[in-house]
Amino acid sequence: MAALGFALHAGAETRPQYGGTLHIAMHAAPTSLDPADQNQTDSFARRSLTLLMFDTLVAADGNGLIHASLAESWQPSDSERRWQFRLRRGVKFDDGTALTSEIAAASLRTANPAWKVSADGDSVIIEPGAGDLELPAELALARNAIVKRSADGKLSGTGSFHVVDWQPGRKLTLAANENCWRGRPFLDGIEIEMGRSFRDQAMALESGRADMIEVPAEQAHRAGLEGRTVVSSLPVELLALVFRTDAASPTDKALREALALSVERSSMRNVLLQGAGQPAGGILPTWVSGYGFVFPTDADLARAQHDREQVRNISAWSLGHDANDPLARLLAERVVLNARDAGLTVQLASTANPDLKLMRIPLTSADPWVALGSVVASAGLPAMKSRTGSVEELYAAERAGLATQRMIPLFHLPASYAATAALKNWTVQADGSLDLTSAWLRSNQP
Repeated sequence: MAALGFALHAGAETRPQYGGTLHIAMHAAPTSLDPADQNQTDSFARRSLTLLMFDTLVAADGNGLIHASLAESWQPSDSERRWQFRLRRGVKFDDGTALTSEIAAASLRTANPAWKVSADGDSVIIEPGAGDLELPAELALARNAIVKRSADGKLSGTGSFHVVDWQPGRKLTLAANENCWRGRPFLDGIEIEMGRSFRDQAMALESGRADMIEVPAEQAHRAGLEGRTVVSSLPVELLALVFRTDAASPTDKALREALALSVERSSMRNVLLQGAGQPAGGILPTWVSGYGFVFPTDADLARAQHDREQVRNISAWSLGHDANDPLARLLAERVVLNARDAGLTVQLASTANPDLKLMRIPLTSADPWVALGSVVASAGLPAMKSRTGSVEELYAAERAGLATQRMIPLFHLPASYAATAALKNWTVQADGSLDLTSAWLRSNQP
């Protein structure tokens, strides 16, 4: 009888429960919920918000494989310059409007003005141009979510939740979409407080005012030791030094090479990052490209000093960073010290246009070509040429980007979140965003 009672109690603990409002605190403070608004900075938080309210035509799993979502099937033409996506039937937006190919096509045209997108019966026809082999992976990105935009600017989606109250940059209140095509979510609603520092988030979780918060990568291990439920993604964020311009002369190239060789990534990881993430010598992490380990990450101070000695006169570089990012400042200070050891002069600066900047660049996809393309665009590297999809060409494209010496990769970091033990069945997706579609809150009531 005792064993049976324990089994019944365990079953009740793991059985999903309907109801409850999930309280989330986040650092980002977006002022628009439109996935296609290019004035909003890309972040894991913004992707998470988008996928709570809106759906994409297709979805990507952790391995980059594409699965059906609002489109139940798709196929390219022989030249792969024209794609047909057949829509799922019976899907409705949260305002009750049926999903049509006309609405889907209009949404994609807004997000991608350079594409030719049209409606054809129950299908959406897309001609991205230049034979983009990664079109399905592109369509899985949160920014390509399907949105119904009304004349007065109201946004409607087909996601698991819809907007109840929106205070731009401050607070978002969502309610369950009772008629979601995937089925009603377990949660009744979600309340999201925005613009919260990591310290404020930790205090909110500790006091019970938040059920879920973001955790900086360097604090994830400690948060786990403190008894919090911490979930981290694979490394999905690139930290890199990015110069404002390409190397203009052999002298400039030699100095940039010296700087790259002077950076002590191992000590930075052990001390400043508390063992989090992975040192990066290339743009893409190994789990995405398959070859990231071939790019060297070890410092070589002797070579750095030799390269520096080949240049007679050097000027000081100004190094910028996000003033609201404590980790960025610590890393930037360490870069300054490493550079000094090599005989270089780098100074922290708060100017609008520093010579180089410590940047955080979220990888957009597990698809290597899509991920590389997003970094290239964010860092101002030369646009990639035509693609064949081969690993050899991917490697060549990444090396070509690094050969400009405009970027010095430092680390690949995961996206980490902490939650109370009452929150169940939530995951972190391959792009660092949260998946709360099946999440539920355990009730304290017997």
